[in-house]
Amino acid sequence: MSNTAKDTRATIIPCLRYRDAPKAIEWLCMIFGFEKQLVVPNDDGTIAHAQLSFGNGMIMLGSVSKAENEFGRLIKQPDEIGGMETQSPYLIVSDVDSIYQRAKAAGAKIEIEIKDEDYGGRGFSCRDLEGHLWNVGTYDPW
Repeated sequence: MSNTAKDTRATIIPCLRYRDAPKAIEWLCMIFGFEKQLVVPNDDGTIAHAQLSFGNGMIMLGSVSKAENEFGRLIKQPDEIGGMETQSPYLIVSDVDSIYQRAKAAGAKIEIEIKDEDYGGRGFSCRDLEGHLWNVGTYDPW
């Protein structure tokens, strides 16, 4: 089978939803180092759509809404399903120890302590302010 991916900067972009998306955007930028590429607010202060870049990668996110659209009806927040996740982004970083310290200082719940991995790299797993699971480490599969 031929490669069907489009020739673009990043071909996989995780999408997340937050109850307080403006606060989540600030937290993700401050703790992990994301940069705001595009933020589209709604009139009520919620976020219709946001794109945060991280190196050559990106995440997209928006606010949870009471009047959910087609996509929103397919997504649950971690606290609605017992804190579980069915997917979890992995951030490849050069200085995982400093991000670990920032995350701890900001009150992130550390799920897996920072450690050297048998397969290479060093990393940790934590939950953000709304319970989404993030993995951060130096392991680079490329």
